[in-house]
Amino acid sequence: MKLQPLTPSASDSVSDHGVSDQMGTWTIEDSEKLYHIQGWGEPYFSINAAGHITVSPQGDRGGSIDLYELVESLKKRNLGLPLLIRFPDILEDRIERLNACFSKAIARYNYPGVYRGVYPVKCNQERHLIEDLVRFGEPYQLGLEAGSKPELLIALACLTTPGALLICNGYKDRQYIETAMLAQRLGRKTIVVMEQLEEVELAIAASQNLGIQPILGVRAKLGSRGVGRWGGSTGDRAKFGLTIPEIIQVCDRLQGLGMLDCLQLLHFHIGSQISSISAIKDAIREASQIYVELAKLGANMQYLDVGGGLGVDYDGSKTNAPASKNYNMQNYANDIVAEVKEACEQGKIDAPVLISESGRAIASHQSILVFDILGSSEPSTANPPNINDDDHLLLRNLAETYQSINPDNYQEAYHDAIQFKGEAISVFNFGYLNLRDRAKAEQLYWACCHKIREIIRDLEIIPDDLKSIEQIMASIYYVNLSVFKSAPDSWAIDQLFPILPIHRLNEEPTQRATLADLTCDSDGKIDRFINWGDSKPILELHPLTPSQPYYLGMFLAGAYQEIMGNLHNLFGDTHVVHIQLNPQGYQVEYVIKGDTMNEVLGYVQYDSEDLVESIRRQTEKALQSQKITIEESQLLLQNYERSLTQYTYLTSH
Repeated sequence: MKLQPLTPSASDSVSDHGVSDQMGTWTIEDSEKLYHIQGWGEPYFSINAAGHITVSPQGDRGGSIDLYELVESLKKRNLGLPLLIRFPDILEDRIERLNACFSKAIARYNYPGVYRGVYPVKCNQERHLIEDLVRFGEPYQLGLEAGSKPELLIALACLTTPGALLICNGYKDRQYIETAMLAQRLGRKTIVVMEQLEEVELAIAASQNLGIQPILGVRAKLGSRGVGRWGGSTGDRAKFGLTIPEIIQVCDRLQGLGMLDCLQLLHFHIGSQISSISAIKDAIREASQIYVELAKLGANMQYLDVGGGLGVDYDGSKTNAPASKNYNMQNYANDIVAEVKEACEQGKIDAPVLISESGRAIASHQSILVFDILGSSEPSTANPPNINDDDHLLLRNLAETYQSINPDNYQEAYHDAIQFKGEAISVFNFGYLNLRDRAKAEQLYWACCHKIREIIRDLEIIPDDLKSIEQIMASIYYVNLSVFKSAPDSWAIDQLFPILPIHRLNEEPTQRATLADLTCDSDGKIDRFINWGDSKPILELHPLTPSQPYYLGMFLAGAYQEIMGNLHNLFGDTHVVHIQLNPQGYQVEYVIKGDTMNEVLGYVQYDSEDLVESIRRQTEKALQSQKITIEESQLLLQNYERSLTQYTYLTSH
């Protein structure tokens, strides 16, 4: 595949509604504005002249890949949809950008310390991703953060970069702490962060038993509050961390044992996806003062870990909305460096090594979930039935309402249609309207809604009582996907991810739809989509074309979603491919096949051989009683056994 030039910027001549003002013809610039691609997608995602999404894994420093053509090529490799496509080059670019921002801030403010990032393994623990992170982060001594014993085992085995930090967070027992301390014998720079008072005694005992002087840290519960869903990560009732009196208690305990030199790190965390820079500034200011005071108490302070929270602009609005952020990566680095330097200068202490745990900002962009549409359900036809003088009065009233709708009375007509429909249902319930007449009433009601919707689409301001009409009349597009497996945060915490077609973006998307997944669960849907600083209940999509595939992509979902997904209805892991950019175009670096039905059944303790044998016995009994032919029994067994080896998702035709 040949490298393609990056798509040029969108024109400024696009109207507020995302429709071109020139000749009424839909353009790729209209799609860029409608789906806010330039806001959330730069510098990695854009649209080419063919109307396909392109991926520029190296940002503005390299070529691009046509995502639609890539998916078609992967399908020819017998990789069905849904597909999770990872771009390691994006991962490398994110690491480079974060370190470049801190380097620039350090130079700008003449900061006497250095920056050392760590990646929190919990964001995405997949082996190939962690191995890539360590490799790409080696020039910057990128470290890892473990929040559990299993994650500590991953970090110890994978992090081989000399001098890189291994931050040990989370609940700890004796074995966890001993393992972290013993890793120092292997040359690892492990720092045990004490988050509960009980861990202090465990760390002291392990140090004395092993004869190892550990590097210890404390996590502080700040008074400064975060914002958004994770704003409660701070304060006296936060899940993790020590209050100021408890931190003093730790210092006194260590000092009494002659171990105060071991206390070298202060850590805090005010939540994930911090949308407002002011919350970050407040937290840094408070934490910097705590750091200074710890140094004055005699602790051998060396490191200040500002935790995670660096946000991702999911909706592209650059605001402090929950799905956005009102700052960029450089603003973030500047504020941290400036605040810490000022506090240390005033306190007359040495500046610390700055650490951040920016997992979401590093991992979100590197993967795209591509899935196909299996079919759709439309609300009703726009064509009303024929009504004559012999029909029920309610039907004649509805027909008259439909005929009279115009730009001057559409609002009144809408309320009339609702009233007549309600009366028709009441009359039907009392037995005065038959089923066919009720069907006509509903057809007339939907025809009225269709007509009114076409009028309000051209309005600058839509009346409040009509704003829900698009949602009421939205189509349902059935997607080959499990929300619970591939986008659990969308279901659990209403997280917004950019979702849009990856092709046909040079065509106007005339359908308004919500998405329903494959699971037999009413929650298995997506009905909130990104909007400018807000959300909207429908997604603009294209009409489905018979025998032609229609692909959507979910973007910026590379953090947390893979590992937090569950097996609702036994839909398993999707296929995963790693795509690496090269001078010839790209290469498929890794393919990780998704779960088969046999594998997910094994997760819930079913043995495939036992299942097959059970079906075989049942077919034999059915043969004996002549309820099934031998040919039918063999076809059933063949389909059953074949299904066990297949992908848990549906095969598109």
